[in-house]
Amino acid sequence: MNITLRQLQAFRTVAEFGSFTRAAERLNVAQPALSLSIRELERELNLRLLDRTTRRVELTGAGREFLQSADKLLADLERAVRDARDLSDKKRGRIVIAAPPLLAAMIVPAAIAEFNAAFPGIDVGIVDVRNDQILDRLRAGEADLAIGTFDERADGIRREVLAQDALAVFCAPASPLAKKRRVKWADLRDHKLIMLTRDSSIRTLTEGTLVQAGHDPGRPLYEVSQITTAVMLAEAGLGASVLPAYAWSFAHGRNVVSRPLVEPQVARNIYLIQPDGRSLSPAAESFARTLRKQTRSAIASVVRR
Repeated sequence: MNITLRQLQAFRTVAEFGSFTRAAERLNVAQPALSLSIRELERELNLRLLDRTTRRVELTGAGREFLQSADKLLADLERAVRDARDLSDKKRGRIVIAAPPLLAAMIVPAAIAEFNAAFPGIDVGIVDVRNDQILDRLRAGEADLAIGTFDERADGIRREVLAQDALAVFCAPASPLAKKRRVKWADLRDHKLIMLTRDSSIRTLTEGTLVQAGHDPGRPLYEVSQITTAVMLAEAGLGASVLPAYAWSFAHGRNVVSRPLVEPQVARNIYLIQPDGRSLSPAAESFARTLRKQTRSAIASVVRR
């Protein structure tokens, strides 16, 4: 089949006006070119669509039936083009952002609020799960973008460094650690520790660095899944916890202190990631710009404190 959009538009316009002359004027084409388009369409269909008289052009029975299908086809195409332009102009669409719970709470709401003010027609969804689950969601197409601290060996993703965070110790004000401006990893040797569970990259970094500092971490006093729980246990004076410095965004309103960990300082990149080989929609591209700004601003405010 070799039917063109121009032929269908020509046929519909002639049917609407009942005149080749008026249809040619509406389409801004020469009448001979319009007549040729109709003849080619009839030849392709092997049907006579129009009866031509000296005074008027009328649809044949086959022409009336074909017009219904042509109208629907053109309407569907026009709707598809309109929808695509709306997506391009960011007037409509949906984005899903994934982030670990604390980063999600710290960064994503402000990013969504700023984005919604500029693009109210775009729906933004949020998934707040662990880093390993984030990667699964992203690869499955259930999220468009993600922020977090991801294993640099993870495949199937493209990454961009947004900011850098370091590990810090959180403890109650009465803890001897709170009296130091900076805490060495070796200083943790004689303190009860609250650690995240083994599925957390923070746990792996913590234990590895403690060993490097000459301390056998052994079994922690408490083992929890959420950073917020670790902060609350530290506030209650039940031990000290090694957490990302950005946890201060939650802890700063509580009766807990945070001190930088040094010798060594353990820094981690916070990435913006997306699936490798999959293009972002115009809306997602715009939201990524908002995320970059919000992430850098939020992390910088924690680092400057």
